[in-house]
Amino acid sequence: MQAYPQGLAYELERRGVSRRDFLKFCSAMAVTLALPKRYVDRIAEALATATRPPLVWLEFQDCAGNTEAFLRVSRPTVAEIVLDTLSVDYHETIMAPAGKAAEKSLHDTVHNFKGQYLAVVEGSIPTKDGGVYCTIAGRTALDIAREVCGNAAATIAIGACAFDGGVPGASPNPTGAVGVKEAVPGIKLLNLPGCPANAANITAVVVHFLTFGELPATDQLGRPLFAYGKRIHDNCERRAHFDAGQFVEEWGDERHRQGWCLYKMGCKGPATYHNCPVVRYNEGVSWPIGAGHGCVGCSEPHFWDTMSPFYRRLPDVQLLGVEAQVDQLGLAIVGGVTAAFAAHGVASAVRARRHPIARHEEGQVTAQTSNESPEKES
Repeated sequence: MQAYPQGLAYELERRGVSRRDFLKFCSAMAVTLALPKRYVDRIAEALATATRPPLVWLEFQDCAGNTEAFLRVSRPTVAEIVLDTLSVDYHETIMAPAGKAAEKSLHDTVHNFKGQYLAVVEGSIPTKDGGVYCTIAGRTALDIAREVCGNAAATIAIGACAFDGGVPGASPNPTGAVGVKEAVPGIKLLNLPGCPANAANITAVVVHFLTFGELPATDQLGRPLFAYGKRIHDNCERRAHFDAGQFVEEWGDERHRQGWCLYKMGCKGPATYHNCPVVRYNEGVSWPIGAGHGCVGCSEPHFWDTMSPFYRRLPDVQLLGVEAQVDQLGLAIVGGVTAAFAAHGVASAVRARRHPIARHEEGQVTAQTSNESPEKES
């Protein structure tokens, strides 16, 4: 492993990235990782002196969507250069060697850098019939994963399929597809589920590893808390419409065009944990709900089975600690507002009796001035 010969700061300058842009990137990473501002300098220092840990990227039963996300960090970018800090020694889709030369790269990395390299797994791992449904160079995905992940410093399972089997693992799961955790238990593992995982989150995990020498804190499902600590529903740009009981009833209707809530159209945001509304995709430009399509819950366990049908809504939602049916939500809100106004009316009447200056004149109430303190009323 080695650093850039003259440091990452020199490499950034050589590629036209200013120190200011580099620090902006470090600040953005601190925000993404939910770290205090004081960590910006530490991230900058760590990246400027970073070594080049080898990385092995395995692809099994997958669509290569996460590889596409990995390749689509903004250009020209600090993120692109930071990811270049990794020595990607093996990646079937993007590596130059092929055949025996490619397999030699994998073998050399696993044996020469045992316990030092990062392993990334994309795609599910079939286990039925000895794992014969996915083989590379005559070896099953199961055998490769056990060797590579078992000898890595840490493993990152990227995408829904590597998380828990994803689409290949959906019922009836003919190949016995599972995620990395089930295929190779007991390893140091981080899950980045999603279809695909967001490039910003991939970059943030790499930055955290280069800065602190370890993977970020995770939830009970092994997902980093900075990316999966809050529900999509909590940060959704359409949340105000949900709270107001304003829902799209049909694709393309006026409510849809006005950006109303997609819950009745099957959006799984209330049951899905991910930072999609905050980080977004395509360099932060948009995300599924922002583009008018409901969340399908692809970062949740076995989403293909548990979240489908995708265009049928969940029956109820958690609201203020009470199970409330969405059909009743609008009526409940209207009833609450009516009650609030009624209470305000009673209070106004009491104040009017206490203060003769407040009179009912022709059906209107002359209110007290707002700068009168409550003590003056007692």
